Parts: sequence; C-alpha cells; structure tokens
Amino acid sequence: MKVLVTGGGGFLGLALCRALQAQGYTVRSIQRRDSAALRELGVEQVLGDLANAEAMRAAVSGVDAIVHNAAMAGAWGPYQDYYRANVLGTRNVLQAARAAGVRKVVYTSTPSVTHRATHPVAGLSAAQVPYGEGLRAPYAATKKLAEIEALAANDASLAVTALRPRLIWGAGDNHLLPRLVERSRAGRLRLIGSGDNLIDSTYVTNAANAHVRALQALEPGSRNAGKAYFISNGEPRSMKDTVNALLDAAGEPPVSQHIPAAVAMAAAHVMQAAYRGLPLRGEPLLTPFVVEQMLTTHWYDMTPAREDFGYVPAVSFDQGIEQLRRSFRMTA
Repeated sequence: MKVLVTGGGGFLGLALCRALQAQGYTVRSIQRRDSAALRELGVEQVLGDLANAEAMRAAVSGVDAIVHNAAMAGAWGPYQDYYRANVLGTRNVLQAARAAGVRKVVYTSTPSVTHRATHPVAGLSAAQVPYGEGLRAPYAATKKLAEIEALAANDASLAVTALRPRLIWGAGDNHLLPRLVERSRAGRLRLIGSGDNLIDSTYVTNAANAHVRALQALEPGSRNAGKAYFISNGEPRSMKDTVNALLDAAGEPPVSQHIPAAVAMAAAHVMQAAYRGLPLRGEPLLTPFVVEQMLTTHWYDMTPAREDFGYVPAVSFDQGIEQLRRSFRMTA
C-alpha cells in the first residue's frame, strides 16, 4: 500500500513516515519545501501547498490512503492564514482523495478543538467532550472546522477518522521544546498559577504509532470510521512536573517562579491587544488562549482508541524523557 503523508517533513510528519515504512508501506509526502531527512528515508516528495487544489490532486495520484498531518500550528497569526492552511487545505485533501478513489484518510486533529476556557477535562473520551465554543485562538478554531468537515466526509466509499494527540514532544521537536529552552535561558519562563493541574502529553513515537494503528483498522464501516479519538501517553502529570522534566532532559534548570493566574490573564489581554493594534514584530509572550491552556486540567480516556484500533503507548513518559536526554547529549 502507498500512503501519502501531508507535512511529512515536520516533527510528527517524520515520525509518521518512519512508522509507516516500518510496517512495510511505501510513503510519499507533500510539503512546501524539500526535506533532507525525507530524502535520507527514501520517501518520495511532492512539493506543493495543500491549499492549492491542483497540487493536492497531483499528490494523491496513485496512493491508497492518506494521513493528513499538515497544519498551520501556533498560538498567533492572522485567522485567514490559519483558515487557508487548516480548513481549505483539509477540504482539498478530502476532495482529492474522493476524486482519486482513495478509501482511507486519517486526520491529525488536536484536543484544542474541545477547549472551553478553564473548564477541566479529567479522564473523559472524545465522545464525552463537546466541541469548544467561541474559540479565541485561530489554530483551535480552524482545526475544529477542519475536523468537522473531515468526519462529515466519512461514508461508504471514503473512511475517515480523526486523532487528537495531546502535547506531542520528543527528539526533533521544532516547536515546544525550543520555546521552553529559549525562554528558560532568557530568564522569561514562568509557571502560571500553581502548576499543579494535571495534563496529558504524548511522546512522538506513540503519536505516530497511533496513526498507523488507526490506518490499519480503518475501512468504510469500521469501528473507528467517522469518529474522533484523544491520543496521549495516558500518564497524567502536573503541568509543573511535565515542564520541568522536559527542561531537565534539555539540560536546563527547573522553573520555580510563578505568575498568579489573574495577573497572567490580564497581561495576556494587554499583550494581545498591543500586537493586534500596533505594528509589532513576532508574537506576544502570552495570549488568553495560552494562559487558559496552561491553567487547565486536561487528561483523557484512551479506552476507545485501545478497543477500536489497538492503540497502547509503547514508550512511557520516563522512557521518552531518557531518549530525549540522550538526543540532547548527542547534539551538544
């Protein structure tokens, strides 16, 4: 079987390509820039933008299944950019898949589609948590729209499932870890509130294997067709312990300073307004969405993923931290 991975050159994308190849699949990737890492893996590359329908049609030619992982992530940026990448891009993937006779699409979503201010989610499955309302972050808002479209496309000829991995981390991370390390070294890293709220996270290999398992089980009418699933390591830890374990693996000291929740939220509103109203470069240090995410309890029930497509995390949190520590030592 030939599988197309969208965004195969990214952090999770590379792990997906490796995991698929390990199972004997032939892999093609579509992304905007050539990837040396994909060339080393022997992955066929198609360069193009998912929001370009013609490029997407060319990418799906001759493939049997799609893992749609590409997205515009982050906590800041114009809504229209997120909409173009996440909603229009997903729409093009689905339309190209149907036109080419592809029968399986695994969509990489996010738990952020269920975000509701600081309302905790403790040990619930995706079926028990509704979509969020009034989502203030363009990423969460557009990923929600894209997931709804993806699952609505599921029918007797095209099987679609959505996975929502929570806080992916590991060696090669180019988003979460670099930000933590940069802010730690600059003396700007603080915990918001006590940091005792429990959160789930996902080691990158586990996230990739969940996608492969979901793909293998997916068929029109299968148990996972048309459904969304939370994915994590299934080991909820406090926000404070999670952040400090990641920092320790990177050789950085633990964060010990805290900002009261009310102060952080007020500062986030001021920063957001300033960046929206003034010609400032970069992005604000805090936004209301980020503050809410940092304060909220988020951990999930993986029973549906285990029962419907056999997902069991193979790498524990502590094992992942050791692997991450070794990768930092090798690059030091």
